[in-house]
Amino acid sequence: MANKFKNVPCQERVVLLPHCMRNSKQCKASDEGTFYSCAKCGCCKIAQIQKLAEELGYKKVYIMKGGKAIYNLLVEQQIKAVVAVACHFEGVQGIKITDSLKVITQFVPLLKDGCCDTDVDVNKVEEIMKLKNIVE
Repeated sequence: MANKFKNVPCQERVVLLPHCMRNSKQCKASDEGTFYSCAKCGCCKIAQIQKLAEELGYKKVYIMKGGKAIYNLLVEQQIKAVVAVACHFEGVQGIKITDSLKVITQFVPLLKDGCCDTDVDVNKVEEIMKLKNIVE
């Protein structure tokens, strides 16, 4: 799947992050309905991922409130590839959705699970986000 992912240009990819990665006490993200938009306040790892996504030219980073909104988002935005961060349960559910829509997905599981103040290996997320074929 990584080879197929490499072939999708960054501008046609999105990053899906779980809202539980936000710092529950300091987050300044704006509520956009089914997802949040990072305010880049730096109080959690989401800001690092957001910055990298912008540098690489990703279409968008979505901080998802729940897995059910993923289907509509992928269909409405016509997403071709996803870097998804989630707990194992939500990750399996999300992969079922992306597979049904034929959206190429790279999944990074959370290091610290739970529904609040979770954690991810940002280096692993960065490694996957940077996957691409080099065209000379």
